[in-house]
Amino acid sequence: MSVEPAIVLRQLERERRTGVLRLDDGAFHLVGGAVTAAACRRATGLDRLVVETGVATAEDWYRAETGQPATLLESPRLAILALLSVFDAAYFLLPSASGAKFRPTQPHWLAPICRITPGTLVHEIQRRIDTPTQTWPAEWVERHPVVPVRRVRRRRVALTAGQAEVLGAADARRSVAAIAHDLGRTTYTCLSAVRDLTAAGLIEAPVQDIPAAETEQTTPTDFELAGPASVPDSSPPLDFRPAQPAPTLRRRTPSMTTIPDGDRWEPVDRNLLIRLRAALDELA
Repeated sequence: MSVEPAIVLRQLERERRTGVLRLDDGAFHLVGGAVTAAACRRATGLDRLVVETGVATAEDWYRAETGQPATLLESPRLAILALLSVFDAAYFLLPSASGAKFRPTQPHWLAPICRITPGTLVHEIQRRIDTPTQTWPAEWVERHPVVPVRRVRRRRVALTAGQAEVLGAADARRSVAAIAHDLGRTTYTCLSAVRDLTAAGLIEAPVQDIPAAETEQTTPTDFELAGPASVPDSSPPLDFRPAQPAPTLRRRTPSMTTIPDGDRWEPVDRNLLIRLRAALDELA
């Protein structure tokens, strides 16, 4: 059985846990209940983003992951990419039901520059979530190749730089996720570009029948946390199990826990804003 990752993250936030929440398709790293890093099989990894954008070399990244991150952490651009990678992975991980296991660990090395509260993360993913009529739903990012149309019916089509980059990479073989990885861009950004290009008549829309069961709305289930509220690092992993059987949750009709208005946006750390501003100035 499974529970929604959003529910589990909120409980871990209340208990100020530090460790890794592993899901079927990825993982969230937490420090004191805040998300500091995330990874998903369908999302472009942060290692790929930093290398492709020139923030660091593959050797720099290897040293950072093996215990020498000091030099890399000084880059304000890394803070931006770390935030983007968390939101990118969460877009695919949060709306779906998934088996969840939490294991206490040492803080992730990105914790000094990236901390996002689960409330903020859930709010942003709810803003991005697919609609029932959405072209190219998120489930298709690995299932279908991106195929450019043979003939353009419109005489003039204005494209952004990102859309032009994605269109140039469309070769009728690679999926959205593969294009995002090869370009070193977030998967959500490339998915949005593919949706816009499809609407403009430049990308063919794949056809796939969606079972009626996938459009039925479901509700979140309660779950029980196996283990005490405070677990030392040497403790076995915690399994989050539902208190009663729950129907399968589907992205098309997400049922993530609603966050009260007063709990949606926690105050943003001023130092984080300063680093982001510096990074934006550097990128300009």
